[in-house]
Amino acid sequence: MQDDYQGGPGAGRGLPRKRRVIDCLNSALAEMMAADDRIMFWGEDILDPYGGAFKVSRGLSKRFGERVLTTPISEAAIVGIAAGRAMRGLPTVVEIMFGDFVTLCADQIVNHATKLPWVYNNQVQVPLVIRTPMGGYRGYGATHSQSLEKMFCGVPGLTVLAVNSYTDPGALLREAFALETPVLFVEQKILYARFVDALPVAPEKPDVALVCYGTMVEFSVQAAHRLSQEEEVYCKVVPVQQIWPLDEMSLVRELQSAERVLVIEEGTNGYGFGGECARLLARLGKPMGFVAANPHPIPNSRVYEDRALPSVDRIVEKAIQLFEQT
Repeated sequence: MQDDYQGGPGAGRGLPRKRRVIDCLNSALAEMMAADDRIMFWGEDILDPYGGAFKVSRGLSKRFGERVLTTPISEAAIVGIAAGRAMRGLPTVVEIMFGDFVTLCADQIVNHATKLPWVYNNQVQVPLVIRTPMGGYRGYGATHSQSLEKMFCGVPGLTVLAVNSYTDPGALLREAFALETPVLFVEQKILYARFVDALPVAPEKPDVALVCYGTMVEFSVQAAHRLSQEEEVYCKVVPVQQIWPLDEMSLVRELQSAERVLVIEEGTNGYGFGGECARLLARLGKPMGFVAANPHPIPNSRVYEDRALPSVDRIVEKAIQLFEQT
């Protein structure tokens, strides 16, 4: 599918046109479905002309017909039936309209899709990708703004991937399919309209490494710029795409040259990404800090929502506080 965006950075100046996160995901889905006619895509309200709540599926039902199916409002049925299809070796992708609703299909993920290969002595594979938009900053309130991915980190047999706007989301989606195992594919919803850009060059020996995923990568890049300009503190942003299971060797290698480590996540602190990073990195003996959402339901009010969720200001503040520990 052609990217319908005609403006933006580089447009009309002979420079490569940047692509939005939503277009990368849409194109990847279309290309994979064109290359493999076994792939089916299911979800609520994903048919044209609506094209899904966040328009990732636009154009797919027109192009692929009955391989793109709209479903009843039952997340348990969507994932359960998809898992049954996938265990026959048929790649299936489903969309859960809001990440808050993954609780409604937790049994199908935790007790069915991820355990089927083990139950059948690895004689079956379950090539199932569960896409879902997570996160806040849109004023959608307590039941449509959460980051619940940590509830599924730690589940054996499940891979949890998270999109950011500094690495090709379409390439990550292709990697998810290539695993041929159950994948929870997290797309922070405010990233859909962002252009995919290159990560700024990091200093060789950063004062602080900012470890993050999803929307927090963008926030960390902004915080790193402010810290360098205002405080002469030089940061390395370390974006993580596979948040479960974490690649300990790669993460340690990325952080060895940094003096301090700050871990940033959009979800609430405790028993999550920050805690797992702390467990893996404890042996490095570096001062560590954490930024996360407040332990409170997310308000509808945009003013109070901004206070509840991580911000660039909070990242800058926590990074500076790390110097008080050394």
